[in-house]
Amino acid sequence: MTVRLASSIIELVLGMSLGPSSEAAVRNRCSLEGVTWEPGQDGDVKVGIRNFEATALRISSGALVLEIGRMVVRGGAGQVRAEAGGLHLSSVEAIEAELSGVKLSGPLVMPVEVQKVRDALPAAGSVAPAAGRLAPHAVPDVPSLGPLAQADGTIRGQITDAHLLFDAEVTVPIRQGQIDFNDATVQNVGPDSRMGVSRMGIYVDAPNGRSYVYQFPSAPLGGVEFERRGALLGAWVSERGKLRLQEFAEAMLRQSGGASQGLTEQARLLLGRTALSGEVQLGDAPFAVPGLRAHMEGRRDGRNALVLRSEALGEGLTVEMPSMSARDAMATWASFQLACSAITARLKLQLTVDGSRMHFALEIENCKVAAPRLQRRVLA
Repeated sequence: MTVRLASSIIELVLGMSLGPSSEAAVRNRCSLEGVTWEPGQDGDVKVGIRNFEATALRISSGALVLEIGRMVVRGGAGQVRAEAGGLHLSSVEAIEAELSGVKLSGPLVMPVEVQKVRDALPAAGSVAPAAGRLAPHAVPDVPSLGPLAQADGTIRGQITDAHLLFDAEVTVPIRQGQIDFNDATVQNVGPDSRMGVSRMGIYVDAPNGRSYVYQFPSAPLGGVEFERRGALLGAWVSERGKLRLQEFAEAMLRQSGGASQGLTEQARLLLGRTALSGEVQLGDAPFAVPGLRAHMEGRRDGRNALVLRSEALGEGLTVEMPSMSARDAMATWASFQLACSAITARLKLQLTVDGSRMHFALEIENCKVAAPRLQRRVLA
């Protein structure tokens, strides 16, 4: 009876179907303690749960699969309404929640909302309110990547390809949210090459010619200072150009209809032979992508640092955040909105490329959520 009730609550809350977990020994185990049931007005029911625990859950929604190794919710209270001959959850909140062994996986696609509005948006950098905080009642449908504005770190690449233009070790410093290609180094076995950004895209000037690592789908893009050539030097490049990461990344997300747009066939081959590693410390600032927003914080304590690695960029990329910390987080899906006052966790995101398709797998450990709140959204 307890397992049945707990499982029904999960399906009611998430609007998804429970399925067997990949854990062979224990599947979809749930327990409830301190349950209270208080009828209210107009058929509403107030439900209280002192402690809710679930293990080895597997929840699916279309192509997305969510697995939860263990979830504990303390001090829960919710409101259930009788509608259309059934019970429907309208809201629920709790004092705190802890999760471990969480994995969300599925295909990586461009949200429909971004594709619809990307051609009618204002210039990059104008999405966030002037006060620097996102509106507390909504999740924007367009990207706002504030933590990149103060990012610091170094990206390193090893390119091994004797059949293309060069073999090289690439080092790209990131300082205060900006890449200055004058500081980037490309070390070859022979004469060194140089990186830069022109109106066509990001390039490497090797001794035997210029090769574009990424060509822009359109120009001009936000956050780009293009290379400049000296009047006295003729064809020689005097400034290699700069990228302001926040503006550039926001512009790319708005204009890109797919992850592979802008890549030439030569660039695809090059990325397939490029190993990458790096560390990037993000800043304290709000960010938003379709369906999710939060305010990152904890830079002074080394939180929200990214660790990147890939054996071959053409096949995939792994991004880890050993200590993620954010406040005022909110996520929306289907007809529900989930928010919390603070969240900390260890994250690992794996992106894999299969032909023209991309897949993702997000793993979450040591997740602690303060004051989680779930409510049903009114859809137009």
